[in-house]
Amino acid sequence: MPDDRTTITELGTALGTLPFPDPLAALARRPPELQITEQVWELLESIAHSGRFAIELAGAFANGRSFLEATDGLRGRSPLAIEWTGGRRAPGDEVAPIDLRIDHVYLISCKYESDILANSSPARLFDGLLATTGTWERSDWYEATAPEEFSVLYRACLAATGLTGFPDSPAACTRAQLGSLRTSLVGRSYPDRPSRSAYAQLCRAVSHASAQRWNMQLGATGIAPETMLWRLLRIGSAPYFVLGNDRHTGAPARFRIAGPWDWRAQFELEGFTVAAATAGQPRVDWMCAYRTRKDNVTRTVAGHVEIRWSHGRFAQPPEAKVYLDTPMAQLPGYHPLLSVEEPQLTLWPLT
Repeated sequence: MPDDRTTITELGTALGTLPFPDPLAALARRPPELQITEQVWELLESIAHSGRFAIELAGAFANGRSFLEATDGLRGRSPLAIEWTGGRRAPGDEVAPIDLRIDHVYLISCKYESDILANSSPARLFDGLLATTGTWERSDWYEATAPEEFSVLYRACLAATGLTGFPDSPAACTRAQLGSLRTSLVGRSYPDRPSRSAYAQLCRAVSHASAQRWNMQLGATGIAPETMLWRLLRIGSAPYFVLGNDRHTGAPARFRIAGPWDWRAQFELEGFTVAAATAGQPRVDWMCAYRTRKDNVTRTVAGHVEIRWSHGRFAQPPEAKVYLDTPMAQLPGYHPLLSVEEPQLTLWPLT
């Protein structure tokens, strides 16, 4: 089950697509078009009436209303059925993280206060190029890419915390031992100079090895940089919609996301680059240059990948979090929802 904030924003968006004047009026009616359980209705009402997320609920409802009224969206037609994934993962190969499905046709991804494009294992990104299926490295990425630096950091942390009786490598530790080590490493910084120096060395080694493997796989697998960019930007096989807000600008995010055919009709990729970066954790930067066919202007999109523990140091293998550094309104293939006065873009111009 998602947390309360996610529940209120996703279901608030859903309620906004129905013809009610405000969220509380919709909640009072419990419209059957929104297909959620009695338990979820009660939870949603409890969160809404508590007032804890009043601003978020109002913004989500406004986003849903914009989709109801948009030419690219429902065009004022009230939905007959709204389904909510409720944080469940799709059973198939799905590029876009879909949260709502309206009338079995309109797919909506709710993205509130997040600039994370993907959260995967490092191996799936750097070796598997974000493919939905395949085989890639399953071991700890730090140990796989920088075994010596990782070992030095492990020993330095044991020395700094005074823990004894541990095996020679973290791979040989029990879950309880790793939990003890994680608990002992309190605070944002490592406890002493040797452990901080060891972590800095690990960051440099992992960053360079990850960038090298990403570049190597892009060249060796035949996967076009264009396909890699589509996967990073969540350009799926079919169009869908993003409703939320842009963390970079604070503005509402209301976009129709193009499919590959639409993307190629409007843009041409001119370059995709990957480079190791220096930061407070292992990091790889990525950037693309693309040309807009309509005005023949070249623009860029930038992002970065942080390779870091998400549940505390040494607790679990690190994850690769793909961040977007460019505002969503500047992304190729992210089309703002059109008002009823504006003409829609078409793939095949009328003759």
